[in-house]
Amino acid sequence: MRFGNTIAVLGSGFNHIYPKENTKLAKQIVDNGGLLISEYAPDVISQATHFPRRNSIIVALSKGVVVVEAKKRSGTSITVDYALEYSKEVYAVPGNILSIKSAGTNQLIKDGAMVYTEIRDLLSKSLSSET
Repeated sequence: MRFGNTIAVLGSGFNHIYPKENTKLAKQIVDNGGLLISEYAPDVISQATHFPRRNSIIVALSKGVVVVEAKKRSGTSITVDYALEYSKEVYAVPGNILSIKSAGTNQLIKDGAMVYTEIRDLLSKSLSSET
């Protein structure tokens, strides 16, 4: 089963992989036929404001968004907003109702996100929507 090559969207320029520990991973992605893309010039360092913009590009390139864990208010909610704006599917993994880290995912489910409870759910959706 082949799902395609990796596309990594950077929140910095190519000369400043963030975090630095991911430099080896970035090289592996390219060496294996994947792609690194960035809207920033090569020498631009990452900044907090870059990541929501980066996530909007990731959403635009994706069929949908799977949220595994999210607080009620988090960067994840910004990404979900992009998904809805771009008419992408939103999926959520339910979490412990007592955990603050599950409040966002559980709210997404209440709001109508598709529920994923096992990897088979994700794989069957991916396979059934291939074109």
